[in-house]
Amino acid sequence: QVQLVESGGGSVQAGGSLRLSCAASRSSNCMGWFRRAPGKEREGVATIDSDGLTRYADSVKGRFTISKDNAKNTLYLQMNSLKPEDTAMYYCAADRPPWRGYFVAAAYRYWGQGTQVTVSS
Repeated sequence: QVQLVESGGGSVQAGGSLRLSCAASRSSNCMGWFRRAPGKEREGVATIDSDGLTRYADSVKGRFTISKDNAKNTLYLQMNSLKPEDTAMYYCAADRPPWRGYFVAAAYRYWGQGTQVTVSS
């Protein structure tokens, strides 16, 4: 079992920044951030493998950075140059087998409760 607790969401104006954190109860190999906007499907935002390999959705490349502090079992998502279209509930996910698709939500075994990000224009 892995418990995941996200924090760091909030309301910001376009162009602002937020840093999301996800505290895990134990270490996990492949982890990621997903988001779900109102009326839209859940989508992958960024993932990081145990070897540090990162992947990003095209919509956030160059603006978001995923990282992990293994000593603290904490996953981060630094979000810069935020846009109104980034408004969504953001979820942390963990324990994806490395051979499964990194943006396939069903591949992740554990999920956090989510943290809301709202970007106003």
